[in-house]
Amino acid sequence: MGLGTDPLGFVAAVDPTRPAVVMGASGTIITYGEMAERSNQLARFFRSLGLERGDVVAVLMENQPGFLETAWAAQRSGLYYAAINWHLSPDEVEYIIGDCGARVLVTSLLQAELLGALEGRLSNVEVVICRDGVLDQSTHRWEDVEQFGTGGIDTPTEGCELLYSSGTTGRPKAVKRPLPPPGELVPNHKGALASYETTYKTSVSSCYLSPAPLYHSAPLMSCMTIHRIGATVVVMERFDAEACLALIEQQRVTHAQFVPTHFVRMLKLDEKVRARYDLSSLELVIHASAPCPLAVKHQMIEWWGPILHEYYGGTEGMGTTTIDSTEWLAHPGSVGRPSGCAIHVVGDDGAELASGETGTVYFESSRKFEYMNDPTKTASIQDSHGWRTLGDVGHLDEDGYLYLTDRATFMIISGGVNIYPQEIENVMVMHPSVSDVAVFGVPNSEFGEEVKAVVEPAPGVEADDQLRAELLAYCREHLAGFKVPRSIDFSSALPRDPAGKLFKRRLRDPYWETHTTQLV
Repeated sequence: MGLGTDPLGFVAAVDPTRPAVVMGASGTIITYGEMAERSNQLARFFRSLGLERGDVVAVLMENQPGFLETAWAAQRSGLYYAAINWHLSPDEVEYIIGDCGARVLVTSLLQAELLGALEGRLSNVEVVICRDGVLDQSTHRWEDVEQFGTGGIDTPTEGCELLYSSGTTGRPKAVKRPLPPPGELVPNHKGALASYETTYKTSVSSCYLSPAPLYHSAPLMSCMTIHRIGATVVVMERFDAEACLALIEQQRVTHAQFVPTHFVRMLKLDEKVRARYDLSSLELVIHASAPCPLAVKHQMIEWWGPILHEYYGGTEGMGTTTIDSTEWLAHPGSVGRPSGCAIHVVGDDGAELASGETGTVYFESSRKFEYMNDPTKTASIQDSHGWRTLGDVGHLDEDGYLYLTDRATFMIISGGVNIYPQEIENVMVMHPSVSDVAVFGVPNSEFGEEVKAVVEPAPGVEADDQLRAELLAYCREHLAGFKVPRSIDFSSALPRDPAGKLFKRRLRDPYWETHTTQLV
């Protein structure tokens, strides 16, 4: 299964010119031979600094060739690598680097302004390496790394990604998994490899498209898994709907992974634009991150064929559900059945609910992790059975398929009635005048909360009372009356990161700031 714990070295020995990474916009190619050499040099540099198994390296860079080389250098050195969202504020980056205790920071020229704002604030960082040039904050240039040999390090051992889960309240916390014995893979990595080889049918001849930021869990783990197989990864510097279709045609992409927001943006391209590109190379398309609106998924299957494969899980990796297109057409709206775990839906009293009843979704599995530096949070997600939850709400049908309703913390309770924003968002985003939408609860003196929608109009659409009335009429046509937004506000751009994650709290909190009963 896979190419062992040194896949780069294996491929570099037998086929050094095979592309490991192709950058989407620039067309830059990094071969397996080049990636093996550069990651070995960096691994040797880490060893020269005295980094030991279990130490932490922070990675703060955009999607660029050096990202995966850095990840592999840490991975083969037994180090944790904390991939940091470079769209965060200086205070947020300072917190993460301090919280994880990173001794080394690997960054890029594009982060110069951010690093400048952090000058003198990263007390635990001993070394800053700029991957693609010279920063004032750098203590070492890449030329210093290139002085080291390109052969493998002595006693290599597996490291692991250290990714911060944003959660729903408080500061983000790192999901930390125990490192495996020498010569073995982290169980989550082993599970991902099995999924890609067995379920997704990837092989050395596959070409995988990664359109999302590599600092997120799914893109990073998937790209690393593709390298364990010996295939090629095409990395988009940033997502653009038409450019994505062009890359699929140009690179003859066989596999890709998206989030529902990507689907929506591609579907909203003009029909003539969509028909312009040959997508026949696609064999399987994975999607996750959020429940996909039914209409969106139906349209994607009609367009691309029954090749969509969805999974539900989290950065924590405590469990997964999966569903292919055929299953989904028979169980529309489901995120699948459990894979390598068991699913339990639990009520407010802690008792397991019957099929069809809505409650908090819990995973039962043996996969180990902890929230770094926060045993209280680690304990808080576990019940008396040892089952663990991401805080999502849903139900199981009689066939054991899971349906997600929403995050518990964003559920709206209006007059004692539970309203789930995801359902409303799924309807509104399909209106042709809507580019993006967020739904949440705002204060109401009589009912406690009422439904508010914030809409990002489609390009060229005027945000005015006429559009507001049109959208409310559309909602009344497709939703029960109590789910129809009581009001709609407009925004030029909703606060999403490049992976499509919506920062709903940033939109919701201002409406509650002067209200004494703000929900948490």
